[in-house]
Amino acid sequence: MPTNDPAVIDRLLTLPGRWAVLGLSTNTARPAYGVSAYLQALGHDIVPVHPRAQTVHGAQGYPSLADVPGRIDVVDLFVNSARVSRLIDEAIAVGARAVWLQLGVADPAAEERARAAGLDVVVDTCPKIEGRRRGLA
Repeated sequence: MPTNDPAVIDRLLTLPGRWAVLGLSTNTARPAYGVSAYLQALGHDIVPVHPRAQTVHGAQGYPSLADVPGRIDVVDLFVNSARVSRLIDEAIAVGARAVWLQLGVADPAAEERARAAGLDVVVDTCPKIEGRRRGLA
């Protein structure tokens, strides 16, 4: 289990930011759907990133990180670990400030590349779980 910095988690959850949620679709049964609604309730802007580029929770979707206009503060990865390496490289390329890998999602080499590029990295946990643990929303 990776060690996540509690101060980084606190900052990412409490300071308003723009979260690109990779894997977010209109499928209400998927964890990304509920977590993204939670992030909005905390005051964050969400950007759905999914090949179908669907509008979710009123937010316009985009097919890839490279297609998202404007800044991205956090890239939240609801994807298979086999896809993480490429997606972290894309997060670095678009200038994201942090990557958050959801429960069960990990790629230690890619995580280290993100840290080396100056990104904050949170691994194998969920913003909704962490937020509720901290009494947020």
